[in-house]
Amino acid sequence: MLRLGRREFDTHEPVIMAIVNRTPDSFYDQGATFRDEPALARVEQAVAEGAAIIDIGGVKAGPGEEVTAEEEARRTVGFVAEVRRRFPDVVISVDTWRAEVGAAVCEAGADLLNDAWGGVDPGLAEVAARYGVGLVCTHAGGAEPRTRPHRVAYDDVMADILRVTVGLAERALALGVPRESILIDPGHDFGKNTRHSLEATRRLGEMVSTGWPVLVSLSNKDFVGETLDKPVKERVVGTLATTAVSAWLGAQVYRVHEVAETRQVLDMVASIAGHRAPAVARRGLA
Repeated sequence: MLRLGRREFDTHEPVIMAIVNRTPDSFYDQGATFRDEPALARVEQAVAEGAAIIDIGGVKAGPGEEVTAEEEARRTVGFVAEVRRRFPDVVISVDTWRAEVGAAVCEAGADLLNDAWGGVDPGLAEVAARYGVGLVCTHAGGAEPRTRPHRVAYDDVMADILRVTVGLAERALALGVPRESILIDPGHDFGKNTRHSLEATRRLGEMVSTGWPVLVSLSNKDFVGETLDKPVKERVVGTLATTAVSAWLGAQVYRVHEVAETRQVLDMVASIAGHRAPAVARRGLA
């Protein structure tokens, strides 16, 4: 059982985490949800299309203009409070690696801290424990926040992913983060080249076998673009193919831009796997 905020999710229940960037320079939407009203409209649409989690980020992942902790908090804290007010049952996640920002958004009503940079600030897990919220434990290959990988190498990329993510999860549990609220993430593209991310996808079952719920953040990423030689706006099909494979291998949470399309993919895979009945059954019954 995965428990986040007011929500509980069964082991075989796929969960969509919709991305809402409070940044003027995000790689995919180029600041479309930087202002409050478009961002709130995005939340409303995502919830209507089947997202159970809203992931709010105040700093883009890639290199760019410096964003201080104060500015990151300014972009996220008030917005978290407003989403909490308007959508009391939605799970609110905040994509941050900073403990001080984590504490501020938890005060505002966040349910989950999405640490995409692999515990670079060990205080973030302590914040999650203090507030009793969830934590995403991600493999980033030891990369510093907002840096790109350069000739990174692993003897065995999945072995390193398991060592880091399970270690972070066990530390979080020891600190007092609820076990049912801890997830692990292979960190596609983070501290990895395209071949590493493809291998991580192919071997995702090894992460699922640890017993920790697995989150994947695949949406329109560079490993999809390089694999198919497609620019950012033409990576949806590749993303959905990777989503289907990840679902078949047992990942549970999917951080995405395209909510409705992802919902259909996840429902189809769940039905093939026997975990979900078809929405209607007419064929051959007339």
